[in-house]
Amino acid sequence: MGGTRAVALLALGSFAVGTDAYAMAGLLPAIGADLDVSVSLAGQSVTAFTLCYALAAPLFSAVLARWGTRTVLVTALLVFAVANAGTAVTGSYAGLLGSRALAGAGAGLFTPAAATAAVALVPPERRGRALGLVLGGMSAGTVLGVPLGLLVAAGSGWRAALWLITGLGLVALLGVATALPAVRGAAAPALRARLGALARPGVAVVVAVTFTQTVASLGLYTYLEPVLRQAAGVTGAVPYLWVWGIGGVCGSLLAGALVDRTGRPALLAVTLLGTLGGSLALLPWAGAAPGLVLLPLLLWGAVGWAFVVPQQHRLLAQETPGSAAGAAAVGLNSSATYLGGAVGSALGGLALAQGLDARWLPLPAAGVALAGVLLHLAAAPRVARRDSGPGPHPTNDVTHGGGAADATAAKSPERNTP
Repeated sequence: MGGTRAVALLALGSFAVGTDAYAMAGLLPAIGADLDVSVSLAGQSVTAFTLCYALAAPLFSAVLARWGTRTVLVTALLVFAVANAGTAVTGSYAGLLGSRALAGAGAGLFTPAAATAAVALVPPERRGRALGLVLGGMSAGTVLGVPLGLLVAAGSGWRAALWLITGLGLVALLGVATALPAVRGAAAPALRARLGALARPGVAVVVAVTFTQTVASLGLYTYLEPVLRQAAGVTGAVPYLWVWGIGGVCGSLLAGALVDRTGRPALLAVTLLGTLGGSLALLPWAGAAPGLVLLPLLLWGAVGWAFVVPQQHRLLAQETPGSAAGAAAVGLNSSATYLGGAVGSALGGLALAQGLDARWLPLPAAGVALAGVLLHLAAAPRVARRDSGPGPHPTNDVTHGGGAADATAAKSPERNTP
């Protein structure tokens, strides 16, 4: 099978993962009503997914290395599909949490392995495009998959949306199992290597700022449907989630060019984070005029997805290109992204459970984003010298920073095996 067609199969798997990761935000009210739990409790299913997504790749790095990339891809998609089928048939809250945790683990295993396979399937001069296609499948999942899933849910119930995602995963599984050539690639950095990267102050600061960004952005996204309903009287979230996803695609495409043009990734990162805080702070008052809520949503999606590019650039600029240290630093940043999403979802659910009106939930999220700005500014003198170097330009991982092709995936000399 040609390299381009094989990469397209991996992109389909990423599309399924992206749809699964982001569609749940629009399904929480229906899930809560069906399982007789509050929206805040239903939101903890997103916490379970993102937490297991963050931990799967580093915890199972040894397995990734021993099994081989194609075997890992097949296993990850099988776990992902079975878990989503489990969510679709569950009749209990415990079953919901368990199946979402399993789905997150499958997704967390699939994404870095797919990135490794993508760059191994094509010649070196086409690796960037192959990686962009695979990881772009996740952002496409937010623009196309999420609205499609929510439309299916509106007509046939939330369980039908999970069956749709299960079907996408099974199609990708069948394609990978039968048509993907055997590939050899570098495994994701192990948990010990990622944690060891925290000993370097420049890395620790960048990763900490990423954590605050995703606590604010991904955490609030989990409860976007009740926020829109309370703040702007929105009864159908699909068009608004679509606008958020369009903003994300535009931001992820433009961020790399901005880094190249300005040569100041630290300044770009703090500007994007401040803009995120401002856009979130506008949401409680977005119902003042019809359609006004679309503006902060579009801006939020754009800056939220763009933020990862300068952050990865800063991390890789501190290390030797393609080195294990650079891979560990970017891998740590990826884990911090989904860990932040898990913490944000948990805190948002706790706030709603304590009686906070969903309309005001964007304000503490904006406060966390602005705390990240302050952290960045306080630490800037310490890391400025490292951040000002030319550094390699990292490929955007298009997942809000999650499950990235950790540095080695884009630069290591993988080859197709016979």
